[in-house]
Amino acid sequence: MIQTLEWTDSGVRFIDQTKLPTEETYVTCKTHEQVADVIRNMVVRGAPAIGVAAAMGIALGVKNSKAENGAELKKDFDQICEVIGKTRPTAVNLFWAIRRMREKFEYLRMRPLAQIKQALIEEAQRMHAEDIAANQAMGRHGATLMPQSGGVLTHCNAGALATCGYGTALGVIRAAVEQGKKIHVYADETRPFLQGSRLTAWELMKDGIPTTVISDNMAGAMMKQGKIGAIVVGADRIAANGDVANKIGTYTVAVLAKEHDIPFYVAAPFSTIDLETPDGSKIPIEQRNPREITHIGGKQMAPEGVEVENPAFDVTPAKYVTAIVTERGIARPPYGEALRKLESQHLAVST
Repeated sequence: MIQTLEWTDSGVRFIDQTKLPTEETYVTCKTHEQVADVIRNMVVRGAPAIGVAAAMGIALGVKNSKAENGAELKKDFDQICEVIGKTRPTAVNLFWAIRRMREKFEYLRMRPLAQIKQALIEEAQRMHAEDIAANQAMGRHGATLMPQSGGVLTHCNAGALATCGYGTALGVIRAAVEQGKKIHVYADETRPFLQGSRLTAWELMKDGIPTTVISDNMAGAMMKQGKIGAIVVGADRIAANGDVANKIGTYTVAVLAKEHDIPFYVAAPFSTIDLETPDGSKIPIEQRNPREITHIGGKQMAPEGVEVENPAFDVTPAKYVTAIVTERGIARPPYGEALRKLESQHLAVST
């Protein structure tokens, strides 16, 4: 399994996704500021991976704290969370992880400092293990929705590289292949950061899963030609009504799928579902550096000084989503009711 990120004695170790697919190199962060930079600069990306990276960054910052008492450690902890929280605004898993680490810290506040630090490290490692288990459960649920054979389209990268391992959308595909289904993946290149052509194709080829890269503007033609039997994507935030924020271009794919009567599935851990956000209009959309649009591989591709729009995400209305796959089960419309039912069932089991 690809080691997207892991806790080590030397710091938090990440595969550098900006160098893939031509270089498989790793970066070890020794401070929480370095972890924040890794998240901000997309060395690590994908909502689930960002969440666990945030937790590990917080644990690393607390481990490095020179605080001599609880009050000083609390001040350091709050500052660390603030730095991590300013990295990627759309991925709700980031804020879920910060909240979970904060709750753990508050619960332990009166304990000895060494005990607090160790407990936060263990909590981050627990989140890492939980993410992999959630992806595998998600895969089992979602595999039942995949066709027995034929093409499946995905947009961006929602695989092992976007998580702690196995993947969300690609986890569904992996599980379907493990069950014997003959899937051929069509991977949108996913402009402007090319997560599909660089990352999705790279990890699927390592798994021996047949994959064809297409440019984003080919998706409709592939559907019209009957080459696509289903679509599965990940998500960075899902509102309470089922509206889905995912990589820019996802909305276009969903509209095309509706026109061609192709099921459009979203696979995401429950931590990506934001029941406090009523609908997609309230989801903040990250704006990224215009250079990602104007340059490819360092080469300028647009006139100097031209105005550029570079939103990292768009919002797909719930009406275009056939089903949402989570580790807790599959939600179908109406999503407001279905998602809260999955939440209440989970709370009932955990209590």
